[in-house]
Amino acid sequence: MKDDKIATLQSALDYVEKLPPDEQETLIEIIRKRMIERRRDEIARHAKDTLNAVKEKRAKYGTIEDLKRDLSGDR
Repeated sequence: MKDDKIATLQSALDYVEKLPPDEQETLIEIIRKRMIERRRDEIARHAKDTLNAVKEKRAKYGTIEDLKRDLSGDR
């Protein structure tokens, strides 16, 4: 499976390298903007989940020491 992904990526790179430089730049810009948009969507989903946790009283509050105790399982 890993070799298939490498071959697919290499095919894509070969195709892109055949494009004129201005089209390569445009492609890079489009990909970068799409990655940013996906990250924004991910952040928005996390924010929504966090707000829901607060509204539903599932969110925990405390100090960094409280967090350390929670993570280590100490009570």
